[in-house]
Amino acid sequence: MWSSPLIWIVIAIALFWAVGAYNRLVRLRSAVVQAFGSLDAHLVRWLAMLGEFDAAQVTAGTLDRHARSLLQGATTQLTACLAVARARPLKADAVAALSAACAVVDTVWPTLLPDTDADDNHRRMAPWRARWDELRTHNEQAARIFNDAVTHYNAGIAQFPAMLLAWIFGFTPARVLSIAREGNS
Repeated sequence: MWSSPLIWIVIAIALFWAVGAYNRLVRLRSAVVQAFGSLDAHLVRWLAMLGEFDAAQVTAGTLDRHARSLLQGATTQLTACLAVARARPLKADAVAALSAACAVVDTVWPTLLPDTDADDNHRRMAPWRARWDELRTHNEQAARIFNDAVTHYNAGIAQFPAMLLAWIFGFTPARVLSIAREGNS
């Protein structure tokens, strides 16, 4: 029975298919990690801008202690969540925490800007608003690329019969990153 050429052909086809399917899953996983690397770079620039803003406002004496505490708390949370997600960009809970941290920063930012429309305040804050908007746009574009890679990866591990290999080798679904633009950013 094992000497039949047909059996060996079927085994060879199954083996070659399994190797090809596994390689595809690895490529999809690698694409997610690579896309996260780009997103990570953009989020680091965002954190750097927030640090520069904090330093400039402290020097100018325009941030009160409460506002500064909010900013530092939000940036600390984002830094910690980014470090965890950087180590495991395919872990759903790490990406969920990163999404929440980004939402916190988005919520805190408008509270840091003065409510008055005085020319001096407007002139002083205009460059920060412009830089925030520019970095926010870059973050959203990088998040879209990451989310597309995650969507392709999740679709790849959900396809039958590749899902069997995904299960055997521990490929688990990833989570998309939610960076939604606030109306007041």
